[in-house]
Amino acid sequence: MEFFVDTASITEIRTAQSWGILDGVTTNPTHVAREGRDHKELIQEICAICPGPVSVETTVADAEGMIGEGETFATWAPNVVVKVPVTPEGIRALRALRAKDIRCNVTLVFSLPQALIAAKAGAAYVSPFVGRLDDNGADGIQLVRDICAAYRHYGFETRVLAASLRHPVHVVHAALAGAHVATMPFKVMEQLFNHPLTAIGLEKFLADARALQAALETRRAPV
Repeated sequence: MEFFVDTASITEIRTAQSWGILDGVTTNPTHVAREGRDHKELIQEICAICPGPVSVETTVADAEGMIGEGETFATWAPNVVVKVPVTPEGIRALRALRAKDIRCNVTLVFSLPQALIAAKAGAAYVSPFVGRLDDNGADGIQLVRDICAAYRHYGFETRVLAASLRHPVHVVHAALAGAHVATMPFKVMEQLFNHPLTAIGLEKFLADARALQAALETRRAPV
């Protein structure tokens, strides 16, 4: 499974990249607005830090506008993936962008029919929103499982990018469901490292190492 971080924070992206586990980045207009920087300069800096796919979301509702934005975004860096919504206009834009060899991530997916549409239209990625479905009384991970099964059955090459992951358990379940990618907030990626037994074991090992060093220094001390 690939790990993407869902943010536009340069600090968070640099830190995740330094761990050696970052495969890509997903951004959206909300993330970008939070940074208060020029959109192009921010995305280009992100793309320079992370050589993997960087999703950049369109900000208009009509197909022609999305096509224009997508063509522009694709000139910013070779690893840009244009993010479009799973609407009739978004799918029209996807088809036009694919014809120009521009990869697209179809976002705001909440049903299997939407995921099938995205795959049939040639999406590079499809983003089912797990947490938002859970918030509305549905089973987000079950949707990821269903999409993966359907894609395997029909041989679609679209990669399933589990999005709106709220905690490490979401990441675990997305992996078991067969998602190709998990995109998560930076704090969730941090939490993947955590386990109380790891902390307890590390402290015990370090304490033993300190005790041994102290004992050796005592033996070496002149009488």
